[in-house]
Amino acid sequence: MTMRGAILRFFLNEDINFLVTNRLPRRFATRLVGRIARIEHPLIARPCIALWTFFAGVDLSDARTTRFRSLREGFVRPLRDGARPFDADPEVLASPCDALVGAHGRIEDDLVYQIKGFPYRLGDLVPDPALVERFRDGSFVTLRLTAGMYHRFHAPTDLAVVGVTYLSGDCWNVNPIALKRVERLFCRNERAVIEARTLVSGLPLLIVPVAAILVASIRLHCLDTERTLRERGPGRTACSARVAKGEEMGWFEHGSTIILFLPKGMRLSEMLTEGQAIRAGQAIGRLR
Repeated sequence: MTMRGAILRFFLNEDINFLVTNRLPRRFATRLVGRIARIEHPLIARPCIALWTFFAGVDLSDARTTRFRSLREGFVRPLRDGARPFDADPEVLASPCDALVGAHGRIEDDLVYQIKGFPYRLGDLVPDPALVERFRDGSFVTLRLTAGMYHRFHAPTDLAVVGVTYLSGDCWNVNPIALKRVERLFCRNERAVIEARTLVSGLPLLIVPVAAILVASIRLHCLDTERTLRERGPGRTACSARVAKGEEMGWFEHGSTIILFLPKGMRLSEMLTEGQAIRAGQAIGRLR
């Protein structure tokens, strides 16, 4: 076994992983890593980037550049043009991001699962009762971005963004180990509820990026996230932005999760399986 394999095996022990990634001052650790990630001095940046690529198994083969001035530049790296082609069929709903597929399937009334045996209410994640009604008995898919993945996310179809609700919260790890131990985890963490309508069918679509430990930084192109939070704080902001399929919508400053909610009338692909690795642009459902 390689040294990397031995170290990863140690930290993937469930008790150790949960202790190291959750039983520490999560917000302090998140702010600290955020500051370190922005440092461009080579004596800080190079060791941080080396540790990140070592532990996260980063693949930079499709990155626009492999030379980064800071750890943050590596996290939010853009890809080469054409590296993530989106399915051209207008009826196809594409994955908005590179991810591992998590819990997915039908919303049972308003009950959603973060992992088998751990349900949560859609109303606990989304604050607007009207939105809950809109997606009742629809479908959902959980897409987890790991630390080494491409961290930008894109429009899964041609859509219009009509509103964004930011909810402040905690920053628990969102890996499967934590999802098995922390009830309603997604409902506890910082998140943005992006309300959209598809341009093909006019049906509503809900995209919910959820922040996590060492992240807590969701950035959107349709909204000046930092300024809005600084001046208004948590709450809903109306938007009027059209986004073409495959166009970049925003990014995380580390790995995290996106939960996609579909109403009745849309359906997920039957080929999706839990733990499956997918890339932005791959088909995950249909609009009709």
